[in-house]
Amino acid sequence: MSKKITSENYLDHAEQQAIEKGLYDIPIVDADCHYMDTPLHKLADFLDEPWRSRFKNALAPTNYIPKDLGDRTIAGRLKSYAHFFDNMPDHDDYPREVIPLIHSSRKMAIDYNIIFPTDLLSLGVTPDPDVEVAIAYGYAAWMTEKITPYHDSLKTMLYLPFSNPEACVDIIKEFGHKKGVVGAMVTTARNIPVYENRYMPLYKILEEKGLPLGFHTSDFWLQQPTAQFNKFISAHALGFPLNNMTVLINILFNGIPERFPDLKFIFIEAGVSWIPFMMLRLDTEYMYRSAEAPLLTKKPSEYIKNFYFTTQPLEFIENTQFMKALFDLIDAENQLLYASDYPHQDFDTPSSIYDIPFLSERAKRKILGENALKLFGIDEPVLWAKQGLGHRV
Repeated sequence: MSKKITSENYLDHAEQQAIEKGLYDIPIVDADCHYMDTPLHKLADFLDEPWRSRFKNALAPTNYIPKDLGDRTIAGRLKSYAHFFDNMPDHDDYPREVIPLIHSSRKMAIDYNIIFPTDLLSLGVTPDPDVEVAIAYGYAAWMTEKITPYHDSLKTMLYLPFSNPEACVDIIKEFGHKKGVVGAMVTTARNIPVYENRYMPLYKILEEKGLPLGFHTSDFWLQQPTAQFNKFISAHALGFPLNNMTVLINILFNGIPERFPDLKFIFIEAGVSWIPFMMLRLDTEYMYRSAEAPLLTKKPSEYIKNFYFTTQPLEFIENTQFMKALFDLIDAENQLLYASDYPHQDFDTPSSIYDIPFLSERAKRKILGENALKLFGIDEPVLWAKQGLGHRV
């Protein structure tokens, strides 16, 4: 009888799969993993008053960061790997989550991690834009001084306080060149549209610096229209793709790709099944109402084929012919980026891509790592997972 896979041995199982499938021999980039805890008292060290004192004395991040509702673990039945961090020391030389993250990544044969701040995914709905700017600045300083320098496998996309476009530009200027920074990120759980003219300088500087712009979705239940739902499963199912749909349609029909043709867009953590719907729906609308989108020079689907999308949560589709058609329609071989969403309850290992039966070996390699290496400008990839944990771990 085979051993039951539990939350305790899941990573051991993933490691065995990686060995059997030769995943340690190819570069793998996790385009979306998470740093779960945002230590406001540590961010405070990088800030001036009054924020230094306020964050130093904050009882919890929820004093300043809106917290969503809902039971994501279903009374503990869905296990998050964040419990790996519980007994880890937390000090300047060894940030609490870094060692478990590197260890878990090596188990899954992941060579590079693009880190996102879980706590900050709902910061965009704060009613106080000054709070968002202060936390964003402190986070950028802390991440680029304490986290990404720890190991060359650790990368990040700078959190942008989208409520203040001038502050976004300042953060790019100050931190965009720092070690481990491979792009910038906006959370899509917010009520500010991406097409306003005040954001054009931000898009311009990102394009000039060659930094892709990622839109990391979330499911803030209290935000319209998901506030209409009475169950968390409903808000979680629709909120993630819906927020990215809103951003994508606003980017497209306002001609942002034409105004900034070299700026790369990434849509993060919404799966893939919503993309064909958007391609077909927007093409149909454009056929009748192209006068409302005068900057476009081709069908919306042609622009979407140049956007990048992360895989997690990769929808389970029993009909492989349908899934193959979906992958072909969105040019998955060139535009998909493997993502784990580690350490959340539903994270995906690289086998979620490698085991797709219709993908060629070439397509698997590109989705698992080569697309991301090219997009993020990692010119000399090192197989960190194959080499071990490094001299400081």
